[in-house]
Amino acid sequence: MVGSEDIGKSLEGARSGAGEAAQALTAILQTQYLRYLIIASWAVGLWGTVGTLQAVLWFVATVAAGSVRGAFERRMSGRVDAGWGLIFPAVATVTTAAWASAPLLAWFSPSSFGQSLAVALLISGYVLVFSQLRSSPKQAIVISSPYSVVALIILGSLWGGPEFMPFLSIMPFTAAGLFVLVTMTMLREERIKAFQEHQAHLIEELQGARDKADAANQAKSNFLGVISHELRTPMNGVLGAAQLLGSTRLESTQREYLSIIRNSGDNLLHLLNDILDMTKIEAGKMTFEVIDIGLEDLHRRVTGPFAAQAEAKGLQFVSTFEGEAPSVVRGDPLRVCQVIQNLLSNAVKFTDTGTIHYVVRSRRINDKRVAFDFSVTDSGAGIAPADLERLFQPFTQVDASSTRRFGGTGLGLTIARRMANIMGGDIQVELIVGQGSTFTLSVEAEVVEWQPMQEAEAIDAEVGEGDSLSVLVVEDHPVNRMILEAWLGSAGHTTASAENGQIAVDMAAGQLFDLIIMDVNMPVMDGLSATRLIRAEGANAETPIAVLSASARHEDHEAGLHAGADAYLNKPIDFAALAQLMQKVRGGRSAMQGATESVQTAAAA
Repeated sequence: MVGSEDIGKSLEGARSGAGEAAQALTAILQTQYLRYLIIASWAVGLWGTVGTLQAVLWFVATVAAGSVRGAFERRMSGRVDAGWGLIFPAVATVTTAAWASAPLLAWFSPSSFGQSLAVALLISGYVLVFSQLRSSPKQAIVISSPYSVVALIILGSLWGGPEFMPFLSIMPFTAAGLFVLVTMTMLREERIKAFQEHQAHLIEELQGARDKADAANQAKSNFLGVISHELRTPMNGVLGAAQLLGSTRLESTQREYLSIIRNSGDNLLHLLNDILDMTKIEAGKMTFEVIDIGLEDLHRRVTGPFAAQAEAKGLQFVSTFEGEAPSVVRGDPLRVCQVIQNLLSNAVKFTDTGTIHYVVRSRRINDKRVAFDFSVTDSGAGIAPADLERLFQPFTQVDASSTRRFGGTGLGLTIARRMANIMGGDIQVELIVGQGSTFTLSVEAEVVEWQPMQEAEAIDAEVGEGDSLSVLVVEDHPVNRMILEAWLGSAGHTTASAENGQIAVDMAAGQLFDLIIMDVNMPVMDGLSATRLIRAEGANAETPIAVLSASARHEDHEAGLHAGADAYLNKPIDFAALAQLMQKVRGGRSAMQGATESVQTAAAA
């Protein structure tokens, strides 16, 4: 059966009277090769009754008529809806006459079996037409009319004889069979049509549900973007004030309370970052930077905090490096650190006594690729195999009881594994109940340098004599503004402040500054608009500008830099990162822009 799908599509637009012709034509074209098999079988039946010559002549004539009809039907397949609907049944009726001649030849043959064969062929002809055109009974009646003519001729030849009534009685029997065939077909097609309509309705409902889910997901992302700013802004005040308070003279009890404030604030900020990271991963918006990473610096950043935590808890922290390791690779140090530090954090958290063993295995793939296995082994209670399936599920903890010892959102390992997958790696787990567990991050990286590089000199954040800077602080939140001014003043800098972008633009028009620290979200005029206006004209058109925002999204960083800023700092402010930036202020905007990448890395770490 050839061309049925394409023909069906081309006939979907048929209207009114052409609609039935289109349906009939489609059905015939779907069986056009089958008709030649049937012609051959009829010819064999005639050969045994009317002889070889008449059977061959009938076969040749019928095949020729079928070929002409097939060519005409193919040409008409795209034109039935253009006024050709009446021509199709006429041509089909004429070619059916060739078929109808077979029962006529058999009836008037001298063979004793001729009349029986004629009746069989006559009924078969009707069945073939109505089966082929079962969805278009009107077309079937028209196209089968040559068989009706043959039946009338045969009936006329029996007039007045004893066989007239038996032959006449065959007609209602045949008509009843055809009626049942057409009726059952129409009922079945009605059921199919109802099913298709129901299916289309379900698809429409699913599409509507998908659109609602997409809208809800977008609303969730927008909500979390707002919450990110609204939560990070007060956290900037809390942690910033705690940093300033820590530099004053405090009693031991006060210093203990201050430590609680800072630790609680850091934990809250960590939970917030976990939720935002999970949201970005689910939305496919998690961004990864590709920069040069010094492995020695990476190891210091990874192990430093946890070696101290393990020691404070009475645990032994052991670092081991195996294999051929390059000195510099390309990747995202923030994301790699985030994954490994999550594994180390869990190891320290869930281990009461014993050893935390951090192993880095390096395997050289070729001159440009290296494979790493970062393994963290603890001596804790371990995890039961039955709990392994829940280990990497979001918002799930192995101990979910109300009496559990350890808190948390249950997002850490989920985020760690998904980040590892995005980087082309994975996290494997080896568990021994009662003896501990081993988590291994496996990932590959591009090699920049195999040989060790000289360590860069540390940047001194202290302000030397004669290096005092004039800084404009643009921040709408009074606590954040106070903290920035206090820190800058303690470092020997002079400051001026503005509550919104419009005031900052007015101040920048008449006074020259060495540095402008610009908040993004402010009333009256936002920081990006103010940055563009300052860059457009005035005394501070070339003054370095550091944009400050509670949003940690990479897109927001890019928006700030495109607006004309030279650096981007996240809230809560890391004063060490800010001091590192300020060391570049005397070098102008180009020096600030060159330091942006390293400062962002330090700030996020």
